[in-house]
Amino acid sequence: MTTAKRLGIWMDHASAHMIEATGEPVETSNLDSDFTHAEKEESLTKSEHVMHNKEQHEQAEYYKKLGEIIINYDEVLLFGPTDAKLELANILKADHHFDKIKIETAGADKMTEGQQHAFVKDHFSKN
Repeated sequence: MTTAKRLGIWMDHASAHMIEATGEPVETSNLDSDFTHAEKEESLTKSEHVMHNKEQHEQAEYYKKLGEIIINYDEVLLFGPTDAKLELANILKADHHFDKIKIETAGADKMTEGQQHAFVKDHFSKN
């Protein structure tokens, strides 16, 4: 029997902390959205419409990069304080490439790295 590849992702709209729950020590990597506060300020000087278009494009690219990572796992937990986890989950559920991946979401506040690791470990130990 092979061990399921499990990934926890604490995320908001600006960054994602990926916690691989396949062994000890727990591996963590980060991915940041390209739409920074500075870009938002610059876009706003042009127009609010331009800012929203740029933000949507950057957000879609951020979710696409996360999807490219998630496709390599069997089980994924998306958690964090914003709706970003739900937005990503809905995008992935609409894409048949992710049909065989168990994707779950959970609400969570801002957490330290240690708290994120414990949250992921606890979640997958219940399965």
